[in-house]
Amino acid sequence: MRIVIAEDDPLLREGLALLLRAEGMDVVATADTAASVLDAIDAHEPDVAILDVRMPPTHTDEGVRAAVEARRRRPGLAVLVLSAYVEQSFATDLLTGGVGGLGYLLKERVGRVEEFMAALGRVAGGGTAIDPEVVAQLFTRTRQDTRLERLSPREREVLGLMAEGLGNSAIAGRLVVTDGAVHKHIRSIFAKLDLSPADQVDRRVAAVLHYLENARAPRR
Repeated sequence: MRIVIAEDDPLLREGLALLLRAEGMDVVATADTAASVLDAIDAHEPDVAILDVRMPPTHTDEGVRAAVEARRRRPGLAVLVLSAYVEQSFATDLLTGGVGGLGYLLKERVGRVEEFMAALGRVAGGGTAIDPEVVAQLFTRTRQDTRLERLSPREREVLGLMAEGLGNSAIAGRLVVTDGAVHKHIRSIFAKLDLSPADQVDRRVAAVLHYLENARAPRR
């Protein structure tokens, strides 16, 4: 797996590079600005780009904008964005541009090596990885769409784990239930969110995006 890293903190940047190399990954370039990481992506054509949300010069959303631009230049590039805090609008801005091979994690997750590498693997494989803390905070802010209120507490748990990027078997393991029970819950979620099998969309993706999009709206 060929990886480019963009992080303006040199200690975190080099520490992350060392961690990934120790795990057998090929870190082909590191960068400390959004502009330089885009140059590195053009030059090295990596499989995955790992970017900090906040980078020079303004330390606001340069990383997210660079991620979106990188995906425009290289469709299918897997992108994992790291943030020090839960910044819900950045998560949804990134994901609503297309969910395949995208992740949004808090930086503290990097220190939990097994979890971090599992998330990176999901993203590299074309899946999603949303930090559990981001998911938890989004759920507390989601109040606008009455369809979400149709979900049972267990269905909300399942949808939250879907948003993290977990597959059915992983969800079953986390909740200590059978795969069949998870499948039943997901069918119910699709029905309650009015997601028809006839729709020309991935219903799993649509359910997660529906939930994330509604978290963007202010509380009433």
